[in-house]
This record gives sequence, C-alpha cells and structure tokens, in this order.
Amino acid sequence: MATLNSSNSLSSTFYLTGIPGYEEFHHWISIPFCLLFLAGIMGNCTILHIVRTNPRLHEPMYYFLAMLSLTDMGMSMPTMISLFRVLWSISREIQFNICVVQMFFIHTFSFTESSVLLAMALDRYVAICHPLQYATILTPRLITKIGIAALLRSGFAMIPLLSRLPFFPFCRSHKLSHSYCLHQDMIRLACADTKFNVIYGLVLITVLWGMDSLGIFVSYVFILNSVLRISSRAGRFKALNTCASHICAVLILYVPMIGLSIVHRFAKHSSPLIHIFMAHIYLLVPPVLNPIIYSVKTKQIREGILHLLLPPKIRSTVL
Repeated sequence: MATLNSSNSLSSTFYLTGIPGYEEFHHWISIPFCLLFLAGIMGNCTILHIVRTNPRLHEPMYYFLAMLSLTDMGMSMPTMISLFRVLWSISREIQFNICVVQMFFIHTFSFTESSVLLAMALDRYVAICHPLQYATILTPRLITKIGIAALLRSGFAMIPLLSRLPFFPFCRSHKLSHSYCLHQDMIRLACADTKFNVIYGLVLITVLWGMDSLGIFVSYVFILNSVLRISSRAGRFKALNTCASHICAVLILYVPMIGLSIVHRFAKHSSPLIHIFMAHIYLLVPPVLNPIIYSVKTKQIREGILHLLLPPKIRSTVL
C-alpha cells in the first residue's frame, strides 16, 4: 500500500494559485513582480561581480556579503519561475517531484540565509571586539568552511521532512494556496497522519532559526558592550555604523518571517490575500533590499558600483 501511495504521489499534479479574485489582472500584476525580480538579480549579481573583481574587497565581511547575495538569489529564483508561469497564464500545473525540488531549494536557502546572517554577526563581533586578530581568526579557509557548513546544515535538515512526502496519499484537493510550493502548504492536503512532519517542521524552525537569532543577539550584546568602552563619541558611532547594514538585513529577513508565521498560526481563516501577500514579502523583499542597503551604507560597494556605471572622466570627479 505504501508503494502504491508513493507511486500515486509521484505522478500527482498539483495546481498553483496566483492572486485570487484578480485573475484577469494577472498580466498587469506580473509587471511589478518582474521589476522586483530583475532588480534583485541585477543588484546581487553586481555585488558578486564587485567583490570578485576588486582585490580590496577580498576580506571576510565582503565574502559573507557575497554569500548573502547567493542565498538571496537561491531563495528567489525557484519562486519566480513558477510565479511567472501562473501570472502569464502559461500553466498552473506543477508535477509532484518538481514541487518537492522547488520547496527543497526555497526552504534550504531560507535556512541558509539565516545562518549567513549569524556568520556576518560573528564577523562584526570579531572586527569590533578583536580587531587585531580579525585577519588571523577569519581566514579564507574558515570562511569557506562556514559557508559549506551553513548550506549542508540546511539541506540535510530538510531531507527527513521531504522524504516522507512521496508516501502520503493526496486524496483531497490538489490546489496549493501559493504560486510556488511550500511544505506547510502541501502537507495540509495529505490524507494521512502528518504529525511527524508538523512536529519536525516546528522543531526545525525553532532550533535553526532560534539558534541563529540567539547567536546574533548574543553577538550584538558583546559588540555593544565593547562599543560602550570606546572613549570618543565619534569612535562609538563609527563602530556601530559598520553594523547598520547587517542589522537592516536581519530585520528584513526576520520581521516578514515572524509576520508570516503569525498569520499562518493565528489567522488561518483570514483572507487568502493576506497569506499570499506576506509570503511574497518574505521571499521577494530581502533579495531586492539587501543589495540596496549595502550599496548605500558601505562605501567600498558604493564606489565599486560607481566604477562600473560611470565613465572614467566623471568617475574621477565623483570618487
């Protein structure tokens, strides 16, 4: 019976949802989504190019920034493919195996981004609290290990959750409530005991995001304690200013994530538009705003962008 259920699940077709009640405007609605997607891809690719080509930026802070750009694109690109298929009326159908792969990438890179933000908080802690040992502690070898560990931790954590899905029968509606696949969305359609997935998913979010957010909080406690010991006001401001971009990136990820969790938990019977709107904010806003924030707040990134965009004569007067 389990084999039969697995076969049925693997061959199942699910149906994605666009913006309920506004189907006739989907083509127009796709325009701002397309602009946001292009802005996110161009912004993150620009940061990756600047970090790669500018030897002055071959430092731990910018390596972690490059990781953040990669995770932003990894989280948004799988989402956009199916979103535009729905909004452009190409197809609302998605096969089960493709759906599972898509949710694997979305959830894995979502957890990975949280881990990267923790690594960036530790980077700021070492830079401010142990500036003389900064280069010797955060070596390129260690940074590479941190990036690989963050990705593997998130990916392996998702395997027990997603590996059970092919064995669930989906005898109810196959209509998903988003234009992309999320585990919590698919699991509600299963006609089986999903207690393990529900509990494991809750534990996974609590442990991974909880540990990361706790680590970020503790890092900033030590940072603040160290900054308050600086005698000059200008020195304190300069030290805190180096953390401003990272604090904004943390808020951009965690505030929509908490909002989406609250909506799913306490507003289950609210308008579907609220759920869709919060999910889009969570998946689309960080990839768009993170490059903008780091371009505005980080002088080296800003100079690199001007170096790319401006002719040499104008560049010499601006920089």
